[in-house]
Amino acid sequence: MEELKTENLTGAKLAVALLHYPVYDKNRRIVATAVTNLDLHDIARLARTFGLVRYYVVTPHPEQQELALRISRHWQEGWGAQYNPKRKAALDLMTVTASLEDALADMEREFGGPVRTIATGAKGSPRGISYGEMSGLLKKEGTNYLLLLGTGWGVTEDVLAGADYVLAPIIGRGEYNHLSVRSAASIIVDRLCGVK
Repeated sequence: MEELKTENLTGAKLAVALLHYPVYDKNRRIVATAVTNLDLHDIARLARTFGLVRYYVVTPHPEQQELALRISRHWQEGWGAQYNPKRKAALDLMTVTASLEDALADMEREFGGPVRTIATGAKGSPRGISYGEMSGLLKKEGTNYLLLLGTGWGVTEDVLAGADYVLAPIIGRGEYNHLSVRSAASIIVDRLCGVK
């Protein structure tokens, strides 16, 4: 794969993975969620805006992988690329993988060295790290990080337990706390990489 030219706004290399599996549904069953068009576009645009090095869409289902690739190809080739070059530039960051392990292996292969994972979730964790602390770590050169975003009702406990870091949750003004993954991603990445 041709190396992408990105303006990495952090010292470390940061990528994002949108996990469609393993995640919970509203009944806390482990499921694979469906790929959505808006998530593909919006998180790709977020990744390009903030200088992330890759955007992984993780789904174990071949038909969902093909859907993501078909949507991406529409904007990367032919008419779509000519009509909206900015969308093409964003989707150039997107890679579809069957598992989180495949995304980690791809990142290690493409960018060298081990990859540390940063899990996110609405509930928080006793091992939670603040955005300020994580932002400080991202300013140091030589480390690769993969930010894990869960679809559905969030990543599983196993994903949280296996992560190197767990970010503090986004807290709103009331008890309701169920942001779309696109909204949460934008807030999180801005807090970690935005100009302060």
